[in-house]
Amino acid sequence: MRARLSLWLGAVLVGALVLTALVSLVWTPFDPTLVDPSRRMQSPGWPHLLGTDSMGIDVLSRIMAGAQICLFVGIVAVSIAALVGVPLGMLAGMKKGRVGRVVMRITDVLYAFPALLLAILLAAAVGGSTLTGMVAIGVAAIPVFTRITRAACLQVMSQDYVLAARSCGTTWPTIARRHVWPNIAPLVGVQASVSFAMAILAEAALSYLGLATTITTPSWGRMLYEAQSKQLFSHPEQVIWPGLAIALAVLGFNLLGDGLRELLDPRLREVQ
Repeated sequence: MRARLSLWLGAVLVGALVLTALVSLVWTPFDPTLVDPSRRMQSPGWPHLLGTDSMGIDVLSRIMAGAQICLFVGIVAVSIAALVGVPLGMLAGMKKGRVGRVVMRITDVLYAFPALLLAILLAAAVGGSTLTGMVAIGVAAIPVFTRITRAACLQVMSQDYVLAARSCGTTWPTIARRHVWPNIAPLVGVQASVSFAMAILAEAALSYLGLATTITTPSWGRMLYEAQSKQLFSHPEQVIWPGLAIALAVLGFNLLGDGLRELLDPRLREVQ
């Protein structure tokens, strides 16, 4: 029951985020980038339901447009991490000798470079941008996928049916395709959901520091920085809206990941 509740709550929050991003592609109440000093700092009401910021931009429109960046960064960052980390983890799990040790030592080196440090290095080299944030977040998440995939792969490789396949002369790629990947795919999916939440939070933090999304692009982290530095005490609602959006997005993906984990892992299922 608890797994289903987490799964449904997470699915609702994630669905709302995706729906907001899709709607904002074709419609927003106002232009999320149009500066109009004549309507700056308006309180929530009609027609600006969440008010306007210090530049006269409609806050609701910026929140809706920011959902696009949120999803885009999460999808690309998690894809980078999964496409690199999962094959490395399978390689380390199926090849336990020197190859596996080399892969894990490389993973340990990547652990020393968190997303913030990588973003700073990339920003110094090519300038801060959305691409910089995506690459930094994706590379920083590679070790997580590698270690989780390796642990799951080791468990599958110890099963009798895999040992039988190896004794019959089945090649390593065939074993990986037929036996390893189908058994570890649910775990990778759960980790992708959790990593998506971390990517959203990391992008917001990098945008807050000016290392990811530029000032001309609607971003929840950038909105939080602008409101905190200018209207924290005079107009606290300017901080609440982007902060609430970040919190709900992260909560949605975390609940979705927890629900999937408890649903797919038989050891965590509740006894009816």
